[in-house]
Amino acid sequence: MEAPIYICPATAADASIIQRIVERSIRIGCVLDHRNDARLVIPWLAQQACDHIHAWLADPRRYLNIALLHDKPIGAGMAAANGDITFCHVQPEWCRRGAGRALMADLEGWLRIRGTAGVHLNSTRSGAAFYQRLGYRESAQPLTQRGMQTFPMHKPLAASA
Repeated sequence: MEAPIYICPATAADASIIQRIVERSIRIGCVLDHRNDARLVIPWLAQQACDHIHAWLADPRRYLNIALLHDKPIGAGMAAANGDITFCHVQPEWCRRGAGRALMADLEGWLRIRGTAGVHLNSTRSGAAFYQRLGYRESAQPLTQRGMQTFPMHKPLAASA
């Protein structure tokens, strides 16, 4: 049996780790979306640079978390107080082992504590089935963002969980 995955709030010291997790997840795990086209990958990664992550960590309206297994970072996620989940990325070799589910449960818990009635996100094609398994449903027609198709999704949050 594998060790439990530990989720904790991210700190400024985690910014470069989060950037590496996001980069590997995008480059390897999201090939279906960007098809290894540098014109799509480079701008996507630029939006996840360390300076952006530091700014997000300093913003009290945002919450970043990190997933650890044996003290090794394997995933990261971010939510905004308005109910948006901005990202949930897991190192490709750790996908389908519970890290994404644990990250999302923690992000949803943070939003629930703030009285958020529902969660919104824009999923890539690569992530859509994962979010559907967590109870998210498409809430609008697919969009094109950064040259890639995304799927607006929503999930109501119960008052307590």
